[in-house]
Amino acid sequence: MTVFLHTLRDLLADLSVGRGSDALPERWAKLLAALVGDYPADASTLMVAHDDGLQPVAVLGLDDEVRGRRFSLIAHPRLAAIAAHPGVCRFPLDSPLPDPFDGLLDDTLSHVHDCMGVALRDGDRLLGMLTLDALTPGCLATVDDDELLAAAGLLATCLRLSQQLSDTRSRLNQALEQHLNDQDAPRHSTPDWQSPAMRRLEESLALVAPTDMSVLLHGETGVGKERIARRVHALSTRREGPLVRVNCAALPESLIESELFGHRRGAFSGAVRDHRGHFAMAHEGTLMLDEIGELPLAMQPKLLRVLQEGEIQPLGSETPQRVNVRLVAVTNRDLSQEVAAGRFREDLYHRLSVFPLQVPPLRERREDVPLLAGGFLEDNRIRLGLANLRLDLAAEHALLSWPWPGNIRELEHTLGRAALRAFGEQSPAGQDARRNAVVRIAAHHLELPTALADDTTPPQPTIAEAHPVPPATVPLREAVEDFQRRHIAHALEVHDGNWAATARTLQIDSGNLHRLGKRLGLKP
Repeated sequence: MTVFLHTLRDLLADLSVGRGSDALPERWAKLLAALVGDYPADASTLMVAHDDGLQPVAVLGLDDEVRGRRFSLIAHPRLAAIAAHPGVCRFPLDSPLPDPFDGLLDDTLSHVHDCMGVALRDGDRLLGMLTLDALTPGCLATVDDDELLAAAGLLATCLRLSQQLSDTRSRLNQALEQHLNDQDAPRHSTPDWQSPAMRRLEESLALVAPTDMSVLLHGETGVGKERIARRVHALSTRREGPLVRVNCAALPESLIESELFGHRRGAFSGAVRDHRGHFAMAHEGTLMLDEIGELPLAMQPKLLRVLQEGEIQPLGSETPQRVNVRLVAVTNRDLSQEVAAGRFREDLYHRLSVFPLQVPPLRERREDVPLLAGGFLEDNRIRLGLANLRLDLAAEHALLSWPWPGNIRELEHTLGRAALRAFGEQSPAGQDARRNAVVRIAAHHLELPTALADDTTPPQPTIAEAHPVPPATVPLREAVEDFQRRHIAHALEVHDGNWAATARTLQIDSGNLHRLGKRLGLKP
């Protein structure tokens, strides 16, 4: 009993940090072994109650695949008798009731044997069940009923906590998702963009968002595609419904179908409860499939069928289920190239890209850098507890000169680090003093290669200033090659000679850049 109590303590500790019964098979197995390990039982189970039956979460003396089975009370009268019994239920040796585990382990439990069980309850509600079976008739008579009932009470407490935590997490996740949908970053959601590229994107958003068309958002990493996806949902007629985000790259390949379309209890080993799946969760709302280009090729036909038919069939279910979902697919890959390379189905690509939207990189919308920077500076001002946080003139020039290969995410992190450096240098001691402090970010705080060490030095010239137009007498081909040579050399200097980073900034294939650099005399 002491080992059982120690194991129970460990399980309660796990539950306290939010792990549920179906996420702790090893803990439940150890708990069951600690409880019945000294009993003369050849097989035992710990089962959890669901809507129409019981699902084992731990078994001893039985094959582990039993955990994937579901035992309905209607089909198994012995389990129904245990569920209805107020204490420890012992069956007569000549009981005609069939045992639910007969034949599950090399037919050894199909003989006449001893059987007993106890229901785990929360008041009148059935939470689960503990069962013990023995091959030798009468050997379970030595089990102390009071001791077993006491242990059953503790097990019932664990199951109740597990279910309560699971329900609480589900409600919190739904509430958080709704909060994100409602808030949708109001300060940044509808800024007065200065760049023509973003103004065109906003016009396209206003056009497509109220429809039910599938949208394909594509753009480089860090450009804010998820924010645009939330805008699509917020501007749509489905804004009162759920917005469910799925990162396809983070889904284990063996679980993708279950995660997207759901499964029924017992559909596979470890499926101890029904799972709705993301399509069902997004019913009457929007489903955002992030990094759709990472979806395995074998899974793509199943997604295509759902989009075509408007229905899903959870694993283990015999009947399809209608879903009404608006799909927003997000990728940083060029899916047309993926189709050409045979890594993405062409029919699925066309189904997803009914209305494609390109989110421009930050280097193509430099006019928006001050606007974005202002929002990030305000975030850091609040975080640091300052009266104000500003950029000096040289820092502004540095921000406008940098090509931002990491896009908005890089800008956000750069300003966060710079704010902390400036705060460390300039902020007065004491919380009250900081509330009245105005901290200025200088160029050297940004630590960008284009940021000048001497803040009083004029900013770097623009590309147009650095590469003046050659005389009209120079042949066009020579003028083009001269511009290419100097432009690539400038980009290489910015990236400290890193050809891969330079290729990404110049939006050219790395191999082509190497060949061009060799032809222009930039590479040996």
